[in-house]
Parts: sequence; structure tokens; C-alpha cells
Amino acid sequence: MHARPGSAAAAAGATAMKQQSTLFAMLSLSLLLLRLLLRLRLAAFRDAALTLHLLARLRIRPVTVRLPGPDGTTLRFWCPASATTTKPPLLLLHGFGGDAKWTWLHNFAALSRSFHLYVPDLVFFGSHSRSASPLRSVAFQARCVADAMRLLGVPRYHVVGISYGGFVAYRMAAVEARDSVDRLVVMTSAVAATAREISALAAREEMAVEDALLPDTAAGLRRLVSRSMHRPPRLPDFVLHDFIQLMFVDQRKERSELLRELLKTGAGIDPLPVLTQRTLVLWGDKDQVFPVDLGYRLQRHLGDECRLQIIKDAGHALQLEGAGKVNGFIRSFLLDAPDGPEFGLARK
Repeated sequence: MHARPGSAAAAAGATAMKQQSTLFAMLSLSLLLLRLLLRLRLAAFRDAALTLHLLARLRIRPVTVRLPGPDGTTLRFWCPASATTTKPPLLLLHGFGGDAKWTWLHNFAALSRSFHLYVPDLVFFGSHSRSASPLRSVAFQARCVADAMRLLGVPRYHVVGISYGGFVAYRMAAVEARDSVDRLVVMTSAVAATAREISALAAREEMAVEDALLPDTAAGLRRLVSRSMHRPPRLPDFVLHDFIQLMFVDQRKERSELLRELLKTGAGIDPLPVLTQRTLVLWGDKDQVFPVDLGYRLQRHLGDECRLQIIKDAGHALQLEGAGKVNGFIRSFLLDAPDGPEFGLARK
């Protein structure tokens, strides 16, 4: 018997519709999986892309330096793949808001044209900078970085430190690496504040300072970004959650202890010494973390060897918001470059 033409056409149509439905379901599932992948790994993907950019484009490689002693202290450095040219060495020290790569992501390319960069994850930041030492002071961090630079064979260098990294940089210039630090750049760092004043600034927060600076929720990280930047970007919760997993989970306890020690002792030098090195102080005029008056105070403390530059429309994270100006001022100051940006007179 032969099937009726109408029945065959109906069967073929049903089969086609079923195939289309299956294809649509597979496509929807693929899009869902892709969306989940992006949600879960966006910050990690960006982190891997930064690593590839440093390695392939800028020829900056990661090196883990193990310090002598019983504590097994290691520091992860990003440093030149080869340092055979005459470019001066420049050490960049990050703050609490991220590690070396994320803090200086808008500065690596511009500064590496003029300097051999040495950019560490400070102890207890990142996955490779670790220590069994019970010490949590700025002096401990400064000593670790100074020892690592000696082991890397860099006898003399400029230093740039932002926020917490500014405390470490100042301490190195004053004590632990006094004969090695050539010129110093301090960015938005309350070095000139007393420990009591730093504690008072922390007390103004609506939560414990550890929770404010080491957030564990999307809302907390969004609040930190808003405090740190004059023009904060709008980021969805899944990106913020991913960044928290990448940046604020590992060694959280140790970093909380670093914060508490900073609140108690500051740079750990009382009275604060006047440095012999020429110093540039950079500050954002919209800084909501450390008021710009602390920049003026540090300039007055250091006297004629210090220059203060206020960057307009930039907050605490001025290396991100004002990257072009920051890079230009650093290069001009450290190299005495005549083609750099003009420094304003900032005295108060």
C-alpha cells in the first residue's frame, strides 16, 4: 500500500519542526552555557589576558623570589625579560585594592618605554607572595621588597608607591633601602598622618575597615570602587563576584592583620624623617579615602626637595582615572624630561 501524499507531507513537516525545535534548544543551551562561562570567568579571563600582554607585548615576565630565612617568604615580581639596555630601573608598589597587575594595568605600557619595571605582589597579596612570618608591619614589607631587589641584582632604583604601597615606599627610602632608592614618588598615601589620625579616618567608615577594604560581597566591592574613583564604572554583580574570588579571598586573614597593624603604627617611624631623596607627591583632587590636605602636609614636611602635583577630577585610584597624567608626571620627574607635562605650583 502507498502512503497518502497528505500524510507523508504532514510527517515530513513534523520531522522538520522537531529538528528545528531541537536545534533551537541546543542553541539556547549553548548560549546559556556561554553566559554562565562569562559570568564565572570574566575577571579570570581578563587576568589571563593581562598576563599574556605583559609577556608577549611588553616582554615583562613573572619571577618568584625566595628570601633567605626560616619563614619561607616569597615575592612574585613582574620584571624585564632582559635588562640589557640603559633604561633606569623603576619599582612600582601597589595598595590594598588589588595586586601588581590590576593596580598598574594602565601604567605598564607607558612606563616600560622609559624604565625597566620591577612590579611585585607585596607579601600576602596574590597567590605567590607568601610568608610564615608573624610580622605584619610596614617595616616588614619594606624589608622584604628591599631584600628581593638585592637578590634580583638591582642596586639602585626609583620607587613609586600608591596608598599602602606609598607607606612601604617611604619606609624603604628612609630606612630599609635608603642607599638604593634614587627618587621617590608617593601617590595618595597618608604617610604624613599620625597613627591616631589614620585610625580616626578608618572610624568614619560605616563598617570595619577590613570589610571596607577587603569586601566579600558585590555591594561591598561596589562601595569600595565608588569611594576609590571619582567616576566609577557601572559593573554587574557577576563581574564583581568574580573579581572578589580572584582578588580578596586568598590570604584574607593575613591582609586583615596588615590593615590592623597599619592603623596602629602607620609607617612605623616616629617622628617621620625628612627624606634626602627628591620626592614627587601625586594626589587626586577628588580623593575620598585620604584627604588632599595630607598631600600638602607631606610636601611641607619634606621641604624644597618635594614637589606636589594635584590631578584634577581623579579620586584615590588616580593611576587608573588619571593614567595619562600620572604616567607623564612620573616620567618627567624621574628623567627630568623637558617634553613632559608642566608641573604646577601646589603649595598650601
